[in-house]
Amino acid sequence: MDKFLLRPACARDAPAIRALIRSVRINPASLDWRRFIVAVAPNGELIGCGQVKPHADGTRELASLAVRPAHRQRGVAGAIIEQLLAENQPPLYLICRNGLGPFYERFGFRAVLQAEMPPYFMRLMRAARMFMKVNLLVMLRQ
Repeated sequence: MDKFLLRPACARDAPAIRALIRSVRINPASLDWRRFIVAVAPNGELIGCGQVKPHADGTRELASLAVRPAHRQRGVAGAIIEQLLAENQPPLYLICRNGLGPFYERFGFRAVLQAEMPPYFMRLMRAARMFMKVNLLVMLRQ
């Protein structure tokens, strides 16, 4: 595992968080730096991030998890997830590509059937199928 520091994001991290999220092509909505944990390399470069995002219906989502390609497969994402889980009590939802289900299962998440989904996630899944033509998975950690 490479060396990196996890810390709460600060205002000066906001541009790097936005840039990283856009570069990995995940949902850029609701990127409030105050909710983020960031992973920082020894040289100060922001190499990963993640947040728990609240929704109007009271649900919360593990979201915006991203790691720079050069730093993947080195424990960065797992460390960010563990920190966010330690700071946020269940239930927590997340949305991911189908193939990432086993990765999140290691952290106690399970796939949710459509009938179990809160309205926000149901709407998002419908939109993803209709406009993005991708298969996504909604998962829950209770």
